[in-house]
Amino acid sequence: MDFLLFLTHQFRDSCIHFAAVNAAYEPVLVKKSGVSSIPSLVMILDGHCYIYRENVYTLAKIKEFIRKKMPYSITQRVFDQNVDDFLGGWIDNRVRALIFEPRNKTRLRYLINAYAFQYRVAFGIVDLNDSRTEQTQKRYNVVPNLDTLLMFNEDSRSPRAKISMPEIPVQTLNDIISTNQYLLLPRLSSQQVLEGVCPAEWSQPRKRLCVILITENNDSHNFARIVFRNIALQAEYSIERVRFTYMFKERQKDFINAISKGAEADPLCPIVIIWRYDQTHIKYEWIKGAPLNMDSNQYDSNEQVINLTRRYIDNTIQRLLRTSETLSYETFVKNLFDEHAQSLINRWLSKLEYTCEYVIDNLEKEHILALLSLLGTIVFMFAVGYVMVYFVRVEEESLKQKGYLNENNNSSLKLNRTAPELKLHELRAEKYNGMVRLLKPGCRTIILVTDLKTRPKLIPSFHKAVWPYRKSKTLLFGHMLIEKGLLWYSELLRLSLCESKSFKINPRNCVGTVIALNGHRKYFCMYHAKHPETSGDGKRLIKMKKHLERDTTDPEIGAFVEVNSDESDCEQKILLEENLLDGLSNWLDRLFEGSTHRYNINYWPDFPTK
Repeated sequence: MDFLLFLTHQFRDSCIHFAAVNAAYEPVLVKKSGVSSIPSLVMILDGHCYIYRENVYTLAKIKEFIRKKMPYSITQRVFDQNVDDFLGGWIDNRVRALIFEPRNKTRLRYLINAYAFQYRVAFGIVDLNDSRTEQTQKRYNVVPNLDTLLMFNEDSRSPRAKISMPEIPVQTLNDIISTNQYLLLPRLSSQQVLEGVCPAEWSQPRKRLCVILITENNDSHNFARIVFRNIALQAEYSIERVRFTYMFKERQKDFINAISKGAEADPLCPIVIIWRYDQTHIKYEWIKGAPLNMDSNQYDSNEQVINLTRRYIDNTIQRLLRTSETLSYETFVKNLFDEHAQSLINRWLSKLEYTCEYVIDNLEKEHILALLSLLGTIVFMFAVGYVMVYFVRVEEESLKQKGYLNENNNSSLKLNRTAPELKLHELRAEKYNGMVRLLKPGCRTIILVTDLKTRPKLIPSFHKAVWPYRKSKTLLFGHMLIEKGLLWYSELLRLSLCESKSFKINPRNCVGTVIALNGHRKYFCMYHAKHPETSGDGKRLIKMKKHLERDTTDPEIGAFVEVNSDESDCEQKILLEENLLDGLSNWLDRLFEGSTHRYNINYWPDFPTK
């Protein structure tokens, strides 16, 4: 607390205000400020919190901390070549202040005042030790070894106020700037300017009058503004009672609409006198017949326009300053539109700048090392990947030069890499549970029954038929050697026929059969070329059973499968092994449509281990 009192004393009369916060009573405020330890020094600037990170609290370090956080745009370096442009920029509705000092580093008190009055005063810094400012020093007769402050309004030929001292006191600096912070003819560009130029006064004897010229923001109205500025310069009224201002009617439409009653029809540059007797209510009166409201070409000279306009204004002001006189109209007005408000893009840029500063301030050594380590790892990974790709390309070029690899092989290789793969699993005892019993709901396994002799012929045809369904997540494809699964297959048929007596089947007659198994719901569908599905599917499995039990000793049975069709059909058909799967594609379509016959069983039989 003693140190806080010391800082308050050191920065007395400045625009910096100090306050103490008890962390025990204000935990929410401490959390919002981002303080991590107590005690801490926090500076609030433009609604943002900046935390003092040094361990040592000295006046010099705190001053340097405040200096670094000041925006760079609040001051401008002025030299001989840009002094006229700087002083002539008062069109932004700000007076100009030139600070001459015999040092390269600007005093902190000047930066603080430049920030405090940034919306009313534009500050330019002139280094007296710089040779590029000699003409400016001679022009305004500045003493080389003293600090000098010059205040300018619209007239850049001579300063409105001047002070030269080895060290200008803070209070003196504030008084001079506060007294001269408005132009000779200021523009009502915001509510803050209106409060400063035309403050509210409820007492009628002490009422303050504000004479406003309504113009447009274009060069055609420059003459009216110049004439009105000359009238304000020659006026003998106290600024405590009468102030001359102007506004752009396209910028302050709400205000113009509120005082439209009693105005002349289509005047060029109307003049209105207002009296603000509180924050939202005004009384006003239009000055009618003034030459500025009409075409200036009707008069012989500009002097005649100035004199006639001054006469109209003086007569009206003198009449309204009387205690018994009152203004003609009264209305309610809203706050003026702030013409100096930042645009959306500028606000985003300000937030981005603050975010960058906040990140930089809160980064510590261990954070920087961790960030560098992360960036180094990422760069290393990309570098290794690039080197590997480079060596692969070199190897490919080497193989092409030696003739081991050509463009066609390379393109087919790439196609094979990107093409989805269709795997056919062999149904065996160790895979039986995964392919049948433990299938998830909605999944099915499609099995082709082959033997050792027919497997090379049937598997390519089966692979081609099921290839369009390779992307399905619910299908599993495989094949089974009848020599290994004969007992399982016969038991499966017995369960579907609900017979208690087992029977023997001929393995050769089973070749070419395709079974679609639903492991979760315990049913299967069956395809065989010699036993197509018909409306009488109830007798189909019985006929297949009889066919499978048939034994043959024909030595040519390995080349084809010979079976009889329906009993009513006397024509005998011979079906070659290569044609056993010709109708499989159509059967698969019906399978996924749900139109194939389903054979339900109570449980899945065990698969033989030998």
